[in-house]
Amino acid sequence: MFLSELFSGYEGLLILTLLMLGIDLLLTRGSISFRSAAIWSVFWFALAFLFAGAIFFFWPDMSPTSLLSNSEAATAFITGYLLEKSLSVDNLFVFALIFSQFKVPEKNVPRILMLGIVGALILRGIMISLGAPLIAKFHVVLYLFGFFLIWTGVQMWRQHGEENESFSDGFPVRMVRKFLRVSPDYHGNKLLIRDAVGILATPMLVVVLVIAMTDVMFALDSIPAIFAVTQEPYLVLAANVFALLGLRSLYFVLGGMLNKFAYLHHTLAFMLCFIGVKMLLIETPFAIATPVSLGVIVTSLAVGIGASIWKQRRIEKAAA
Repeated sequence: MFLSELFSGYEGLLILTLLMLGIDLLLTRGSISFRSAAIWSVFWFALAFLFAGAIFFFWPDMSPTSLLSNSEAATAFITGYLLEKSLSVDNLFVFALIFSQFKVPEKNVPRILMLGIVGALILRGIMISLGAPLIAKFHVVLYLFGFFLIWTGVQMWRQHGEENESFSDGFPVRMVRKFLRVSPDYHGNKLLIRDAVGILATPMLVVVLVIAMTDVMFALDSIPAIFAVTQEPYLVLAANVFALLGLRSLYFVLGGMLNKFAYLHHTLAFMLCFIGVKMLLIETPFAIATPVSLGVIVTSLAVGIGASIWKQRRIEKAAA
């Protein structure tokens, strides 16, 4: 069948990823309106669930060596996707801060996000390819990840509202300035330009590197978290691909509303702690089943979003 061949193995997933990246880049060039971003966000969300349906029907063709049943694989993918998507929303807060600090022109934001996402996909693919065999060979890594996620969740809860970090003198900026001169101005979407002296990096290149490095730091949380849901490398990679592909459109949907999600950090902190506990219990009689994890994640998101909306309405009512 055509679908089973399309989704078959990592080659099929790579082709599908490149196809989706091409479509996104072709149809959302230039500035992105709120309406267009909203439509694309719904499209990427629906596509992820369509892919979950493909897993349910064609899983043996997609990963012939897996011991998971079709329904187990589909549930694990949806759980992992929602977890990665939720954690990626937190990235948007930092991205907005980076764009503000580097005074990125609005017209340059879509291209920077696209380049950042491509870089993130490559880096996360490398991390997953290294992490999967490590976990398979040394189960103790699961427990280390579990404690790390709980610690990260506690820190995220305690440090809520303290994200005013300066990125203007971070590692990527220092590395670029060490090897290249940096132009003071943006030059469209160009990463490098040439003057009478030689080659210069543009602020565009600096911001792309900062975005990519920042995503690596976020991946230190999200990659261990999804391994608590499933150790199937194909599902881990697919969930990350679909979560990141919709991030660009989601940025323009939530761009003006990020500061209104008052309880997002608390929700994500709770989810990280829960996933950490799940990882610690994964090989015990008290192991938490994937459908239960899915229910906890969906409920946490619903409560967090609902509480944020309720608080925002109270603030607006008090100000009226």
